[in-house]
Amino acid sequence: MKGTLAIFAFACAAALVSVPAAAQWAVYEKPTAEDWAALSKLPDFSGVWERGGGGGGARGGGARGGGAPGGAPRGGGFGGAPGARGGAPRGGGAPAAARGGRGGGGAVPTPEYAALRDQRRAAASPSQMANCLPPAMPSIMGQPYPMEFLMTPGKVTIILEAFTQVRHIYTDGRELPEFPDPTFFGTSVGRWDGDTLVVESVGFNDFVQIPGGIPHSDELKITERISLVDDDVMLIETTFTDPKALQEPYTTTATFARHRDWTLAEYICQENNRNFVDAEGREGIVLDNPGGLPLPN
Repeated sequence: MKGTLAIFAFACAAALVSVPAAAQWAVYEKPTAEDWAALSKLPDFSGVWERGGGGGGARGGGARGGGAPGGAPRGGGFGGAPGARGGAPRGGGAPAAARGGRGGGGAVPTPEYAALRDQRRAAASPSQMANCLPPAMPSIMGQPYPMEFLMTPGKVTIILEAFTQVRHIYTDGRELPEFPDPTFFGTSVGRWDGDTLVVESVGFNDFVQIPGGIPHSDELKITERISLVDDDVMLIETTFTDPKALQEPYTTTATFARHRDWTLAEYICQENNRNFVDAEGREGIVLDNPGGLPLPN
């Protein structure tokens, strides 16, 4: 009898634990005609976008040029921001503006996380990209590679050419998970505020850094406000909130141009990989070597 009661108590406890998860995560249902009609009334984010580019398809230079799969982007840039290690991205756009951090400067870490940042800088570990790991948030959204937005009822999907990555933004009314798995991009839930898509993301692994190389705590929340400036120009305002790591929230803004005659190219990092780490642990990139390897001495 005692064994039976114990099993019953365990089953009840498991059922109680499962209730919050069921409440947080919606079950996919086939979209109705009404769902598609409602979607058609929202701002159209669909298509291929380039950070800081000329935009407008043919007005921005027409079809995309060549480039080696997995190598440098077509504009020569590389890294976590346009123009890093090799010049400006296609279109020659300016870097994003930033504000916050006391009067428009950089993000201001708390003393504890400033010390942690300095420790990690002193360690000088190579970027994960040198080993074909993708950039994490927010860097993945600042790559000088295009990205494609797909809009379906209940979800906005972002396909990033860089490292062939995908972000899912759920707009079906679900809540953010209470105990999210730590990932490169976090778990993202969106809602519409007029013509602006407000996206909140939580649950980040240790590859995620606040701009300025600041490590984050388990309380980091990234909020993106995505809107159209005009038909082919998108504005993304990104705010980082972390009470443990930051003295105050920090916000950056970036513009993206839509290219209506572009498609995404295949990106296989290990094929024609041009990143390397030398024997002393220093990272680099070879832009003029079609094979990318062998590593330089």
